[in-house]
Amino acid sequence: MQKVAIQGFEGSYHDQATRLFFGDAVEIVPCDTFKALVETVKMNPEILGVIAIENTIAGSLLQNYNLIRDNTLTIVGEHKLRIKHSFAVLPGQTPKDITEVRSHYMALLQCEEFLSQYPWLRLVGSDDTAKSAFEIAQQKLTGVAAICSANSARKFGLEVLADSIETNKHNFTRFLMIANVKKGWHYAKKEECNKASLVFSLPHEKGSLSKVLTILSFYNINLTKIQSLPIVGQEWEYLFYIDVLFDDYHRYQQSLEAIRPLTSNIKILGEYKEGSQTI
Repeated sequence: MQKVAIQGFEGSYHDQATRLFFGDAVEIVPCDTFKALVETVKMNPEILGVIAIENTIAGSLLQNYNLIRDNTLTIVGEHKLRIKHSFAVLPGQTPKDITEVRSHYMALLQCEEFLSQYPWLRLVGSDDTAKSAFEIAQQKLTGVAAICSANSARKFGLEVLADSIETNKHNFTRFLMIANVKKGWHYAKKEECNKASLVFSLPHEKGSLSKVLTILSFYNINLTKIQSLPIVGQEWEYLFYIDVLFDDYHRYQQSLEAIRPLTSNIKILGEYKEGSQTI
């Protein structure tokens, strides 16, 4: 059975994305932090990892870009998961019985409109949506609700009083599947690859980024994302993280060779098949 490290608790959105990508025949290895997740995959080549990289509302998880870059990891896949929050309690209660709501602070923010209907509720931030549900079930906490996925609620025996309570229904998180570079070749087959994630730096000169983008366009490479991060200790210099889509792997390789002289420290973070999106 494949072991997969995730940030958070079993039943979390990371867990859900993992099972949608790999199937249910996986053993989840929970990690408290993204750094611990990356270290687990780095030190154990047989363990894969699933790590959130961006959300359509909250934006990019900037620290995770550097975690992937700075460690011997490669991206082997992706999945875009629709985030649906549920209002879950121990069975037999109504919203009027609830005085406290627990969840990750981001989930609480994403459900502000729903929560405004119950102004008496005390909002309590936690480390993880699924862990909030688990603690309510384990400690048999009446009068306390969790905002979590319906999957978490079912897993821990909670009753869902309201589903899809997030304010913005276009709420997706993109998860990357990562592997130790020693094993990455086994999971990402070149003949199926049509997407790549790259990182490079550029000289602080006029038009340096424009030149790179022009070359990618010439080779029919579709730029789907670009993210810049400052290089610590080098004022006004940046690392550029980009995702590209391509139809022809050979043309993609040619484009890399063409931009290489214009860039510094270029690194391929992963070549993989574009992931599906859960509606």
